[in-house]
Amino acid sequence: MKHKDKLKISILVWNLSTNDGYIRASLLQKSLMQLGYEVEILGFLFGKELYAAIPPNTQLQAINGANYPKFFKSIGELIKRIDGDIIYAIKPQPASYGVALLKKLYTRRPVILDIDDWEMSWHGGDNWQYRPTLRQFARDLLKPNGALRSPYHPLYLKWMETLINQADAVTVHNQFLQQRFGGTFVPNGKDTSLFDPSRYDSNASRNRYGLSGYKILMFPGAPRPYKGLEDILMALEKINQPDLKLVIVGGSPYDDYDRQLQQQWGRWIVKLTKFSADVMPDVIAAADIVVVPQRDTPETRAQFPLKLTDGMAMAKPVLSTKVGDIPDILGGTGYLAAPSSPEEIAEQIQLIFQDLDAANERGKRARQRCIEKYSLEAMASSLKSVIARL
Repeated sequence: MKHKDKLKISILVWNLSTNDGYIRASLLQKSLMQLGYEVEILGFLFGKELYAAIPPNTQLQAINGANYPKFFKSIGELIKRIDGDIIYAIKPQPASYGVALLKKLYTRRPVILDIDDWEMSWHGGDNWQYRPTLRQFARDLLKPNGALRSPYHPLYLKWMETLINQADAVTVHNQFLQQRFGGTFVPNGKDTSLFDPSRYDSNASRNRYGLSGYKILMFPGAPRPYKGLEDILMALEKINQPDLKLVIVGGSPYDDYDRQLQQQWGRWIVKLTKFSADVMPDVIAAADIVVVPQRDTPETRAQFPLKLTDGMAMAKPVLSTKVGDIPDILGGTGYLAAPSSPEEIAEQIQLIFQDLDAANERGKRARQRCIEKYSLEAMASSLKSVIARL
C-alpha cells in the first residue's frame, strides 16, 4: 500500500442506534489514532436516535437506515461519504461489510473486517436454514413488512459469512472466533488512562449515585438472559443479607427483561440510568465487585465481555464464570464460578467480602494485567501489524 502523510481509515458500523458494534468501533478508532491515522466512524441509524452511551460531542456520520428497497438509497448515500484509504467494517453485516465490499468494487480500497460476535449464533448457528414455500418467499419479499425486507435478516448474514474471504484482512477478539473465521487477534482494549481508579473517589461515587451503605455488586451493561444475572440474584437470595445489592447500570434497550428481573427479585436490585462512556469509570468506582456471570451458550462462547475490562481497569474484584475466553482474559486475577451455578457464585461473593483487602489486591493485579494485555496500546500494537500487511 502506498504511504502518504496521513492515511485515513473509515470505520463502518451497521447500526449506530444500538451498542451492536459502536463500542468496538470507538476502541478501534482510539487505537488507530494512537498510531497516527486519521479515523472516521460512519454508519446507519435504524432507530430514532444514536446509542445512548455515545458521548454527546462524538464526530460521526449517520445515515438513516430503512428496509429494502429504500435501503438501497441509504447505501448509495453512505458509499459517497466513505473517503478513507482503508475501509474497516465492523461485523459481517450487509449494512457494514456489504457496503465496504461495494465500495471496494469501485475503488479497489482495501477492506478489513472485524468480527466481534458470531452473528448467526443468535439464529441457531449452523443449523439455521431458510426453506420457505414459494408463497412464503413471495410474502417475505413483496409485502411491505416482509421478513426479507429487513437488511439484517439471517439469510443475508449467512451470505455475508460466505464472503469473509473477500476481506484483505480479518480481525477478531477471541479464540472461538479465530478458530471459526481465522484472522488476527485484536483484543478489546480499554482506555486505561480514563479507567484509572486513582482518578476517582469510591465514597464520593457511592454518594453521587445513591449507593452509600450497601455492598455493591455491579453489572455495568444491558441485561439479557444469557448474561446470567438471575444466577447472581439467586445467589443473593441464598446469602440473604439485606445490604448486598446488584446494581444494574443502563438496563436493557432490547426488551423488558430487566422489568421481569425487577418483578421477581426487586429487593436485591438497584437500577441506575444509562451513562455515556466517559462517565462510566466514575460509576464503576462505586462498586465493591464487578459481576460478569455469563451462562454457557453459543452466543457467549463467541464474546469478549467488555465488562471484564471495565472491572479490571478500575482494579475491582471481578466475579465471572468459566465460559469461553473468560478464564484466560482474567488469568488468575479474578474470581470464577461454574456457569449457571448460583451456589458457586454465592460462595465466591462470600469469599470476596470475608477478605475485601485480599480481593482488592487481586483487583490491582487485574489492572496491571489489563494495562499489559487489554489496553488501547495493546490493541494498537496488534493493529499496526495488520495494516502493515495490507
